[in-house]
Amino acid sequence: MIYVENKDLVIPGEVLADDEYYSGRGTFKEDGKICSSLMGLVSLRNKKIRVIPLKSKYVPKKGDVVIGKIKDVRFSMWDVDINSPYSGILPAFEVFGREKKELNKVFDVGDVLFLRVVDVDEVKKVKLGLKGRGMGKFRGGIIVDITPTKVPRLIGKKGSMINMIKDKTNCKIIVGQNGLVWVKGDEDMEQLTKEIIHMIEAEAHTSGLTNKVKNKLYLVIDGELPQEDDYSDDYEELEKPKLQNFKEELEQEEKEEQSKKDSTDFYKVIEELKKKNKKDKHLSYGNNSGNSYILNNR
Repeated sequence: MIYVENKDLVIPGEVLADDEYYSGRGTFKEDGKICSSLMGLVSLRNKKIRVIPLKSKYVPKKGDVVIGKIKDVRFSMWDVDINSPYSGILPAFEVFGREKKELNKVFDVGDVLFLRVVDVDEVKKVKLGLKGRGMGKFRGGIIVDITPTKVPRLIGKKGSMINMIKDKTNCKIIVGQNGLVWVKGDEDMEQLTKEIIHMIEAEAHTSGLTNKVKNKLYLVIDGELPQEDDYSDDYEELEKPKLQNFKEELEQEEKEEQSKKDSTDFYKVIEELKKKNKKDKHLSYGNNSGNSYILNNR
């Protein structure tokens, strides 16, 4: 039995469900009951129940894309603030390879960069890199800081929320998984976008948020409400890379290669039999509908 609904606000120790459900992050099991271990919002999917904290710090993971600010320049690396309790470093070889250059002539203290988390070691030392589309230094614009757990709500299902904001404000927007958002456009639109982002952060747990955001954008920019409310309001977390797809593709390629090999081996056997029995008129070869040869005794 489940005692809460999706997106309900819960407190530490609150009973969420019986043990027929699966205990996820932010929960614990006690006497056959699943309970919340923190204050946050319920996330329920396929009998797995989790609690997403209302406030939390960014915990870096390999593959994340983040926005960081250079806070120090050393001999062979840059120290980067990634809005986390854990320190980030950008090694010089990730930028130059084996070339030798003066680091502060490339990136200096205060520069803001779009980066990828290359690795995180056992003590949470975060190695950063710039390989990837759009990675590098930001020029101009503003940075908006939100709670990292609200990033999926800002992006929306399949990018619906963030794309709506981009289209209406004509601002360039890049969202880091560490809760930092870069916005660049007309100065008034930058400030409006900042307000909208903080509105989404504050009301992330409420229903109908997409249409609230849409209405505010239209009222401020056009002076009137939109004609239709056709935006989806589904909440969806940032999707992880679907490695299974790659696995399936590789398996399919292997099957095709094996099929080609088997087909080639089969035809070789047929050719050898043809040569060996060329003078034997009691053997004939026919081509069936499956495009493979069979031997028929007459």
